[in-house]
Amino acid sequence: MPRSDTAFLFDLDGTLVDSVYQHVLAWKEALDAEGVELSVWRIHRKIGMSGGLFANMLLRETALDITEDRLERLRRRHAEAFNRQHTQGSVKPLPGARELLTFLTDQQIPWAIATSGRMETAAHNLEALGVDPSKVPVVTRDQVRHAKPDPDLFLTAAARLGFDIRHALVVGDSVWDMLAAQRARAIGIGLLAGGYGREELQQAGALRVYDDPADLLAHVDEVAARD
Repeated sequence: MPRSDTAFLFDLDGTLVDSVYQHVLAWKEALDAEGVELSVWRIHRKIGMSGGLFANMLLRETALDITEDRLERLRRRHAEAFNRQHTQGSVKPLPGARELLTFLTDQQIPWAIATSGRMETAAHNLEALGVDPSKVPVVTRDQVRHAKPDPDLFLTAAARLGFDIRHALVVGDSVWDMLAAQRARAIGIGLLAGGYGREELQQAGALRVYDDPADLLAHVDEVAARD
């Protein structure tokens, strides 16, 4: 039976695609090239917010000058390093990701993707999932004024589905996803696949927390309202 009373708004990296740690290493490479020495764990704690905000916060922590040129170099070097890892085949869909999206489509449950990444890095992930942006609403950082933890990405995705954001489920793997969901007045569903802990996601507003897309699919009736 269709469950048209519910829409799913998915984050991409760490939620549908196993790519969080590749992003961490790509940012590490970009920062090293700028002479910015930061531990990998500090980088990981900020994955999930927009690249621009991410770089600003990291540079403030190191007391380095934040210039547009430096930010653009960091963004470009990160994209190049991340896309290189895709070419090497290290970025793949998370367990159950394709099956979850197929299930939602078959059940006529609306879904969209909203990612803080730009299309230059998101395109490879979408291809790995078999998602065609011409057929499925995909909102990237290029298309909104502010990215996570601001709610713009998810508000835009819900609008493209023609769906009331207050009845939408924001599925993400980071505290930034859950904070954005709260600000959008949506329901946050957390996944552990991005490296954040259960309590962290719950404290940031997650109503339910699952291991990965396969675990969410196994328990989808807990969150998907029937028509």
